[in-house]
Amino acid sequence: MSIHAQPSVLTLSATELARRLRARELRSVDLVAAHIQRIEAVNGRLNAMVVKRFSQAMAEAEAADAELDRGADAQTRPLLGVPCTIKESFGLKGMPNAAGLVSRAEYRSPADCVTVARLRQAGAIPLGVTNTSELCMWLESSNRLYGRTSNPYDHRHMVGGSSGGEGSLVGAGASPFGLGSDIGGSIRLPAFFNGIFGHKASSGLVPSTGQYPPCDGDARRMLSTGPLCRKAEDLMPLLRILAGPDGVDDTIAAQHLGDPAEVDLAGLRVRVVMQAGFGTVAPELRAAVNRAAQALAALGAQVEHREMPELKQSFLLWSQKLSLASPHSFHALLGEGKGPPLGRELFRWALRKSPHTLPALGLALLEKVPGLGKPVAAKVDADLAKVQAALQGAIGPAGVLLCPTFPRVAPRHGRPLLRPFDSGYTGIFNALELPVTQVPAGLNHDGLPVGLQVVGLHGQDHVTIAVALALEEALGGWVPPWTTGRPHTS
Repeated sequence: MSIHAQPSVLTLSATELARRLRARELRSVDLVAAHIQRIEAVNGRLNAMVVKRFSQAMAEAEAADAELDRGADAQTRPLLGVPCTIKESFGLKGMPNAAGLVSRAEYRSPADCVTVARLRQAGAIPLGVTNTSELCMWLESSNRLYGRTSNPYDHRHMVGGSSGGEGSLVGAGASPFGLGSDIGGSIRLPAFFNGIFGHKASSGLVPSTGQYPPCDGDARRMLSTGPLCRKAEDLMPLLRILAGPDGVDDTIAAQHLGDPAEVDLAGLRVRVVMQAGFGTVAPELRAAVNRAAQALAALGAQVEHREMPELKQSFLLWSQKLSLASPHSFHALLGEGKGPPLGRELFRWALRKSPHTLPALGLALLEKVPGLGKPVAAKVDADLAKVQAALQGAIGPAGVLLCPTFPRVAPRHGRPLLRPFDSGYTGIFNALELPVTQVPAGLNHDGLPVGLQVVGLHGQDHVTIAVALALEEALGGWVPPWTTGRPHTS
């Protein structure tokens, strides 16, 4: 089978692909080969997959077909034979785990991290690992080890960070779903810029064990591991596979995950907030949020537009909370424990000889600026409590908030350096430990994706996902880039 003979396999959800595999309407070797073919066709322009494991994947597909022929148990192996991709910062046995750090170029992971292991135990077949920003702490997925990743809708534009390689490949139709992580928007921004779905789970739901750089202390409550996928119906099944204690990450507890099918959108409280951070939101993104609100109102939801001035300091509150929660400085992480001399590295960067990117050096330098040290914890917590109370008052015990993900569509490469505070639209919800589902809402007049965030209260992941399912039907969901007929696409 070729992707030309059966192109639909590149547009189907992982859930539907798994169903067809179990019904033996598809064979895993053909499905995996089709996605490999797609990766080979687009990755030269995208640079999204940085290390491949195609031969291992094909061998695993053959084994999956044999298991499926014997009648595999769909309850224990729900993803058997379905390909996927993994963010390079997750441990995948035998694969690099450097997060773009040149000094870790030769390192190979000795084992699967917990979330990768759970996906593989469910039968998923990793095709390779994908690019990130350096140490997963910038808006653009670019580093000195692997280079820069480009957008499948227009390769002159960025893909977001730090799960940018995942966003690019899933958006290109080269992977049904990917595994990402998010401490300030690193799932939602790549999902937004690449026109797909992503979910940042409630804190304490999915363990972060085995990721690099390691997330320690209270910062683990701000870090969320979750899926990026081309279809909304995959979000909850993937979250169920990933969730649950692992006995290592002590911030994780067993939590009940509700069923999106049981959410009644008629009467759901929906609050629309356009200004949820720093920077003026582009009219086309305000229009996308309004289209989503109108679609929910047509289904009977109680929609109200309101201002939330408490969110205007979003970036500051997120950065202060992360500073308090992180036991290790970013500067120290750059040197794997001992930070490099920043003056020397900036000079070497100017000569194009530094192993570090300018954003990484800039972040490390900011830590040294007088007056930008550790904030007062009590004040930060009090300010966040005010935001949390305002949000809960706006949406009630089980409603949702609709808001922009970013002030504008995917910028050209390098542009975030000029406006570094725009990520406050996403980071605030990490500080508040809330679930957020990123929803695509079509393309703008230049063929670039638009979309929005659906925010819920803690433990209400199924509600935000239920809204995403409804908006997918109303707004059209992911638009395969090969259907746009525009230049500069994958």
